[in-house]
Amino acid sequence: MKNLIYLLLLVISLPSFAERQFDIEIIVFKRNVNPDQTGESWPDQPEPLNYSGTVQLNGSPQLSNRGITMMPASQFQLNGQYQRLKEHAGFTPLAHFGWRQGDLNKAQAPTFHLVAGRDFSNQYLPDGTSKAEAAAQDAPTMTTPPSFALEGDTVQPATAGIQPNTPLYELEGKIQVYVNHYLFTNAQLDLRESGRREVVVGTEPLDELSTALSDTVQFGQLQEVKKKIEVEEFLKTFRFDQQRKMRSGETHYLDHPLMGIVVQIRRLDS
Repeated sequence: MKNLIYLLLLVISLPSFAERQFDIEIIVFKRNVNPDQTGESWPDQPEPLNYSGTVQLNGSPQLSNRGITMMPASQFQLNGQYQRLKEHAGFTPLAHFGWRQGDLNKAQAPTFHLVAGRDFSNQYLPDGTSKAEAAAQDAPTMTTPPSFALEGDTVQPATAGIQPNTPLYELEGKIQVYVNHYLFTNAQLDLRESGRREVVVGTEPLDELSTALSDTVQFGQLQEVKKKIEVEEFLKTFRFDQQRKMRSGETHYLDHPLMGIVVQIRRLDS
């Protein structure tokens, strides 16, 4: 009899676990600071993120088939935090979104592909190189008089090798919320900022007074040379990569020297 009661209680309790639902609301913002003044060392370009298997932040069938719905703005509860960030000179909010999902583990929960902010594709190539710099390097040097195309011929510009614009957003990355005994938020985001970098464009001979310098390099026939450095425009990528255990009903803040995420996960009452 006791075993029968235990089984009945177990069967009754199972649907309540399966039916748990969470509203997840997120704000992503950047800090209005010069990256060079943070005291951090940043690579020019981290390894590209892998977006295979991600889904867009919209009401696609991929989401609805898993019982996931996007949150309308009328249901946002972090509007106050968003407005304070917007009014503060030190921050710029880039995205505010949310969705509802069930009690999904890491294999079941969607990983969203997020894009927001400016599109830099008119100015930069995907590797961060300035299109103007690339065009200048590709331009041929005039050593002979120019020739003219005959009627019907197609004249290709010097930048013909540059691919058509591919969106290159200020903020791009992926974010996932899942349950593994506890709630977890996993975020990998790239923040892109216009800047400048030094590049080596060649070498030039040193004069006799410079031969004692320790940073010279010996080339053929022992001629003293030094590097020629130029500064060029460049779109630099800064990576945010964090995973955080969370409690429902609390507002959590994921920090980074150049950006931040505000996350609130609200469990719906059964």
